[in-house]
Amino acid sequence: MGKNMNMENVTTKVEGPLGVITINRPQQLNALDVPTLEQLEAALAEFERNNEVRVILVTGAGDKAFVAGGDIADLNSRKGLAHYNEFAEVVHRVFRRFEECDKPTIGVINGWALGGGTELLLALDIRLVAEEAKLGLPEITLGLFPGAGGTQRIIRQIPLCRAKELMFTGDHITAGEAVSLGLCNRAVPRDQLWNEATELARRIATKSPLVLKLLKRNLRHGSEMPLGAALAHEQAMIGLVLDSNDAHEGCEAFLDKRAPSFKGN
Repeated sequence: MGKNMNMENVTTKVEGPLGVITINRPQQLNALDVPTLEQLEAALAEFERNNEVRVILVTGAGDKAFVAGGDIADLNSRKGLAHYNEFAEVVHRVFRRFEECDKPTIGVINGWALGGGTELLLALDIRLVAEEAKLGLPEITLGLFPGAGGTQRIIRQIPLCRAKELMFTGDHITAGEAVSLGLCNRAVPRDQLWNEATELARRIATKSPLVLKLLKRNLRHGSEMPLGAALAHEQAMIGLVLDSNDAHEGCEAFLDKRAPSFKGN
């Protein structure tokens, strides 16, 4: 597979230490169907294997939508068991793969992020959102509820009462409201969004990829443990970090008053 991938519904490019994944169905407002999800997974797998890529950005094509949701006609074409075995099986696997990725991920929310779009951003590490964007979980208005991990991720990321209001009403919220809830890191004017996202990504890319990997694992596993077990896990993980060359390079660079050069080992 080449440095850049151009699949039917997803494109990728490498910009130095950054890997960019673009969901490329602008006429369908980047709605997610099974082929698109499988291509997202393939793009992520390629960047996971590429040691040059240190941070992964995910965005949508066009200026209207990040991901406007699932493909409703596709959803309506199935009964429950078929949905469970087909779409649901794939979307859960792919979103979990993003959530468990050892490399930092940044959602560049360039427009509508509804339903599956909000569920996808919940699986990404950091989320920058265009000021004009709208977010929400409107599945209840279709006689459904979020089924791509959204019900479980959102109640672990924002207050339960606010999560219930979003899911019970299906209301859309503004970028500013998403930031105030803690769903997104910050809202940015659309014309500054990409520059701000890549500047942040490049800053993160200067850090040790090994330590970022271990930090992400520590946070992910610790969040699922009782506090006592999580603290013991942290204690073990920081000991593991101190066995790395990067940890000592960072300390020595600080003492020498120079910039560190992290190699990832």
